[in-house]
Amino acid sequence: MPEVPAASSPQRDSAHRPLRVAIIGAGPAGVYAADILTKSNEVKGGEVEVSIDLFDQYPAPYGLIRYGVAPDHPRIKGIVNALHKVLDRGDIRFIGNVTYGRDLTLSDFRGFYDAVIFATGAIRDADLEIPGVELEGSFGAADFVSWYDGHPDVAREWPLTAKEVAVIGNGNVALDVARMLSKHADDLLVTEIPDNVYRGLKESPVTDVHVFGRRGPAQVKFTPLELRELSHSNDVDIVLYPEDFEFDDASDEAIKTNNQVKTMVNTLANWIAEDQDTGASRRLHLHFLQSPVEIYDSPETPGRVAGIRFERMELDGTGNVRGTGEFEDYPVQAVYRAIGYHGSELAELRFDERRGVIPNDAGRVLDADGTPVAGVYTTGWIKRGPVGLIGHTKGDALETIGCLLEDRDSLPPAENPDEHAIIALLEERGIEYTTWAGWNELDAHEKALGDAWAPEDGAEGPVRERIKVVPREEMVRISRKNA
Repeated sequence: MPEVPAASSPQRDSAHRPLRVAIIGAGPAGVYAADILTKSNEVKGGEVEVSIDLFDQYPAPYGLIRYGVAPDHPRIKGIVNALHKVLDRGDIRFIGNVTYGRDLTLSDFRGFYDAVIFATGAIRDADLEIPGVELEGSFGAADFVSWYDGHPDVAREWPLTAKEVAVIGNGNVALDVARMLSKHADDLLVTEIPDNVYRGLKESPVTDVHVFGRRGPAQVKFTPLELRELSHSNDVDIVLYPEDFEFDDASDEAIKTNNQVKTMVNTLANWIAEDQDTGASRRLHLHFLQSPVEIYDSPETPGRVAGIRFERMELDGTGNVRGTGEFEDYPVQAVYRAIGYHGSELAELRFDERRGVIPNDAGRVLDADGTPVAGVYTTGWIKRGPVGLIGHTKGDALETIGCLLEDRDSLPPAENPDEHAIIALLEERGIEYTTWAGWNELDAHEKALGDAWAPEDGAEGPVRERIKVVPREEMVRISRKNA
C-alpha cells in the first residue's frame, strides 16, 4: 500500500487534539482553502491546530488547472507552481482517486472529521435551449475541453471532421476552444498536449472557426490576455466585421471607466484597422451582436449539423441587447456551446439546479429549512457559480474558512479523529487511492515522456516539457508503483 504520511500537526490529547478537516476537491478552490486554513492567524497563534486531508476523484491534483484550461494557456505554469508549493510543504495530505458519493459518503467523512468542505467546482456545460442542440456535430465545450486536456474518464477520440465550425460564447472558454480548433497541431507540441489529442488535431480539416457573442465588443466576458493570445497563432488570420462594432451610452461609459474594456476594444479596433488577412490557411472569425436561434441539418445530411441561424441584435442603451428581427444563416458542420459551466448535484446535500450550486450562507451549507448543516461547508464554483477568474476563488475560500473558524467550538466532534483511520477504511474497501508522493512519481514520468519524445520522421522537433498520461488505470499504476 502507498505510504501516506500523516499531516504534520502533532496529535494532542483528546481535549486538545487538532481540528480535523476534509476538503473534497483538489483544484485551486480546495488548495486555496487548505492553504488559508493552515495560515490563518488563529492557527498561527496556537489557538487552533489543524490536520487537513485534501481529497480528489482524480489520481492527480490541480482539478480545473489540469483538466479545464487549454494546454497553451499562458498562465498555467505559474498557477501550477503556486499550488505545488502549497501541497509540497507537507502540512496538507493529498488523497486522490477517491470519488465522493461512491467510495466515501458524507456519513463516512463526518465520522472521521470535525468539518468537511466541498470544493468540487463546476464541470458540465450550461444548457442552451434552442432547436437542434441534439444534432450530431453539436457539442458542449466542457466535453471538448475534457478531451483535449486528457481527462481520464472521457473517450480518447473526438470527431474532428468539420471544415467550418461555430463556437457560441464570448468568454475565455470560448476563446480557448476556438484557439484549439484553429491552431495547427504542431504548434501545440511545446505544451503538455496528450499524444491522442495531437494526432486528432493533426488530422483536422478545419479552415474556418466562427466565434459568436450575443452582445457588443464592449460587453465581452473574456480578458485582454486571452484576446491577445489569438493573434499569436501561426498561419491563422483573425477576421472581424465592421458592422459588429456598435456602441451605446453604456458601452462608451465602460470604455472610459474600465481599463480592461478599453484595452479589449482598442485591440479589436486595431485589428480591423491593420487588416488581418494574410492569406493564412485557417481563419478565426469574431462576430458580435448575434443570438443563436436554431442549429439545423439538411436533406443531404439529416441528423447532422449543416448550419446555425442567428438573430441580429442591437444595443439598447444600457449595454443590454434586443432583437432586430433580422436573421442570418451560417453554414457550419459543427457547433460548440461555450456559454458557461454548471455545477453537479452531490449525494446527501441539497442542490440548486437553476444556479448549479450547493445552497449556502457565506460558505455554510444549508439544509432544506435554510439552517446551516453543522460542520459542512463549501467554496469555489460549487459555492457561488462558475463566474470570475481562478484567483477569485481565494476570496471565497477566505470567507468559508472564516466561518469554519467562527464555528469551531460548536462543531460536532469526529467519532474517530485518528489520521490513519480514514486510510484504513479506504484499504478495507479496496480503493486504490493515490498520494502526493504518487503524484510526484506521475509528474516525473510525464516529464520523462516529454524528454524522450522525438518526431516519427526523425527530424529535429520541439522540446516537449511533458506528455500527459491519459488513462486512469495507467495514472494509478504509475502513482502507486512504489506501494
